[in-house]
Amino acid sequence: MAAESNAKPDAPNHTLERPVYDPKAPSAIEVEHIVKKYGDFTAVDDVSFSVKEGEIFGLLGPNGAGKSTLIRMMTTLIPITSGKARIAGHDVAKEPNAARRMIGVIPQALTSDLDLTVEENMNIYAKLYDVPAKQRKKSIDELLELVDLTKWRNAQTKTLSGGMRRRLEIARGLVHHPRIFFLDEPTTGLDPVSRVAVWEMLGNIKEHRQLTILITTHYMDEADRLCDRIAIVDHGKLVALDTPMALKASVPGSTVIEVQFENPPGDLEQKLHTLDDVTSVQHEGAGMFRVLTSDGSRTTTELVEMAVHNGVRVKTLTVQNTTLDDAFVHYTGRQLRDELQKAHAFVMPPRPGLQP
Repeated sequence: MAAESNAKPDAPNHTLERPVYDPKAPSAIEVEHIVKKYGDFTAVDDVSFSVKEGEIFGLLGPNGAGKSTLIRMMTTLIPITSGKARIAGHDVAKEPNAARRMIGVIPQALTSDLDLTVEENMNIYAKLYDVPAKQRKKSIDELLELVDLTKWRNAQTKTLSGGMRRRLEIARGLVHHPRIFFLDEPTTGLDPVSRVAVWEMLGNIKEHRQLTILITTHYMDEADRLCDRIAIVDHGKLVALDTPMALKASVPGSTVIEVQFENPPGDLEQKLHTLDDVTSVQHEGAGMFRVLTSDGSRTTTELVEMAVHNGVRVKTLTVQNTTLDDAFVHYTGRQLRDELQKAHAFVMPPRPGLQP
């Protein structure tokens, strides 16, 4: 991929704010006891949730949790084994064409044609959805402005940076004016500046287009920053669903102490469990421990005193509030690490009128 030599930075100049939605609004997406099986393997196991109109809803989980499979069922790409999914009131199994007209889908893999220009990629996609020529031009102009790509409309896509290509993909997925927008791992593989730029852009587009957005991610900070509510998915099951704040508040212990010891003895983890107010201890290797406590200052003092008493040197120590990482561990029993994702074989949804 060519370098972005004379281009602006990937970050558009927008202020990122937490999205606002109406919890009393009608449901844009309804999923009821949905199941997907491949032979004897159950990829999605009896999952139910609803997404309100205007909400940004997150599916949070590791590789293989079932997030992408859920999106594929909701967007009519694969059949549902059992249960129901409705998009803007349309049953995706009985009314797939009507459901498709309501949605835009951005897969994890970048699928724009590298040899076409930015505008040509947008135009082809709009034609596939039968967007009239006059409306097509207006929609493309508006979207390129929203994603800060107007100056590059005639540039070949292969000359864009990764962040700019992702912004093109998002703009392309909105060219037919969908009401509901699905994004599968939208910032995987992007650098930190480009990731923030995509977050800001999504908030800006949602405000202008009045979209309902469903996003899958394995990044805790992304889910925390973007989403009104988060569903934690693990092994095909929905294990928790609430606002980011409520999920963090549900973890026993309001403070996290991360401490690294030099050459800790084998029984140190057990001794940490005995400290007053400690609710959880996670050993993260290399002498590092993550301690959850309901009294941060008291536990910090006792921890240091215990280390001195046992002749163990404390290398580093930090204190912070509970995070979504802690909520994930609380509900699944294991840590979720950021990891490189393999691109899914996930193509754009069939245009209305075509069979899945």
